[in-house]
Amino acid sequence: MKKFLLTSFLLIYSLNYAQQNWLSGNFVSNSQYYVDDSKTGDFNESDRFRSNNYLKLDAAFKNFTFGLQAEGYAPQSLLNFPQRFNKDIGLATYYVNYKSSKLDATAGYFYEQFGSGLILRSWEDKQLGLNNALRGGRIAYTPFSYLQFTGIYGKHRVGFTVSEGETYGFDSNFNLSEALKIEKMSLTLGFSIVNRTQNIAATNPNFNNGTNAYSGRINFNKNNFYTNLEYVLKSEDALVEFGYVNTNSLAKGNALLLNLGYSQKGLGINTTFRRLENMSFYANREEEGNIDNELLVNYLPSLTKQHDYGLANIYVYQTQSRLTYNPIGKAGEIGFQADVFFNAKRGTKIGGKYGTKFSLNYATWYGLDATFDIANRTYSANFLSFGKKYFTDFNIEIIKKWNKKWSSTFSYINLFYNKKYIEETSGKVNANIAAVEAIYKFLKTKSVKMNVQHLWTKEDKKNWVAGLFELNLSSKISFFASDLYNYGNDIKKIHYYNVGTSFTKNSTRLALSYGRQRGGLLCVGGVCRIVPESTGFGLTVNTSF
Repeated sequence: MKKFLLTSFLLIYSLNYAQQNWLSGNFVSNSQYYVDDSKTGDFNESDRFRSNNYLKLDAAFKNFTFGLQAEGYAPQSLLNFPQRFNKDIGLATYYVNYKSSKLDATAGYFYEQFGSGLILRSWEDKQLGLNNALRGGRIAYTPFSYLQFTGIYGKHRVGFTVSEGETYGFDSNFNLSEALKIEKMSLTLGFSIVNRTQNIAATNPNFNNGTNAYSGRINFNKNNFYTNLEYVLKSEDALVEFGYVNTNSLAKGNALLLNLGYSQKGLGINTTFRRLENMSFYANREEEGNIDNELLVNYLPSLTKQHDYGLANIYVYQTQSRLTYNPIGKAGEIGFQADVFFNAKRGTKIGGKYGTKFSLNYATWYGLDATFDIANRTYSANFLSFGKKYFTDFNIEIIKKWNKKWSSTFSYINLFYNKKYIEETSGKVNANIAAVEAIYKFLKTKSVKMNVQHLWTKEDKKNWVAGLFELNLSSKISFFASDLYNYGNDIKKIHYYNVGTSFTKNSTRLALSYGRQRGGLLCVGGVCRIVPESTGFGLTVNTSF
């Protein structure tokens, strides 16, 4: 607790200097007090009060920028965050950056992404407890406006230390249409290479401690059409199963990503196809598949619609990129996603007085069609052949404004979820979800939002019903109450209720809540982590200066 107070003192001290304009920052605190609950279970861990705190400071002087992030977990991190965070307080990241018109150089911790992230992406998400920043150096050189080169070296952050594995990378981007002064279209080319080297004891004399990944990409835009294509090759790497690195079983990897789209006023169409084969990539090999998503070198989010409703996030697809033989054979995934957005014009029969928005999404994902030799730990996968079905999600959303005060959203989702291959447990789930949401605005700054949801399924935990009520008294104060009820469960019927309020003033927001956390997957941006059931009070503070 003393170090928690020290973090608060550092925040106040920083606020005084922020008035000088050369210093800026952000402070985030997420705290929880856990209580016993007859439904979710007693809290049997140590420290009922837990808090995650982040203080980020940035200072600028001419062409230089300096920064650091201090983190405090007092007395421990929130439930199910990585255990490496269970240190009271410490300096997590720091950097110094120099930037001119052609040169951008960073020493210390930095974030980077090559292309779509298929071979490299480092980023932070505090809600997931994920931060895989690189500690080392980054240099980006732009000799011409249409040409850029980037080189990096670093070790990935893990808790308050860094990985054993070292990551080297080179990226290039060339805007061909700008170089040739072609105005009617846009054509850019990119090439990247990433090397991860980790020295380990190997029983195979032919084993290479370094693994290379190569990426080539093309982006093309003309008029209302756009497309981009990226292909990746990954060199041989060892098989990792249950934390054991098998250097006698080696396999290559590859990935293909294709986006096609069309857009005009009132209409948008986007399709994405992706194939991943043995593309999991970790700074430390033995960490492959860890539940905390730590030490990730690349970024492979699930390409499905990110739903806003609680019931739509019970059966969430997770990218299946790993090569595994036990308990079942999987070599990767193949599938696609398609989105269609359409705005019906005002004054038409469909559009009405204020217009109507329609969006349709369809996503389907399969395992690779592959044969496995389990005894010898080898496999063979067809390139464009679909294997076992993992997941399908078809959904439609209609947003309608009825008058100046009332608007509503209607959503329908039909999904298939293969627990055997996604969770490596057993069973399949076919479900339908319907949701209706209404927003009523009264006076100038006040509004009420309400929604009702229902999930139908005969499998797994069966039917659910959910609802939300939100009252916004102004841009500063709001209240909410929500509930998810698994009334169809034959074993355990439970209400996952939550109530809370938030207050915002200038750049500071405080939120207080009490309720139950449904156990399962918590997903942000297509990346998920498992959270346990719990009950308690929550306090969130977020301020920028």
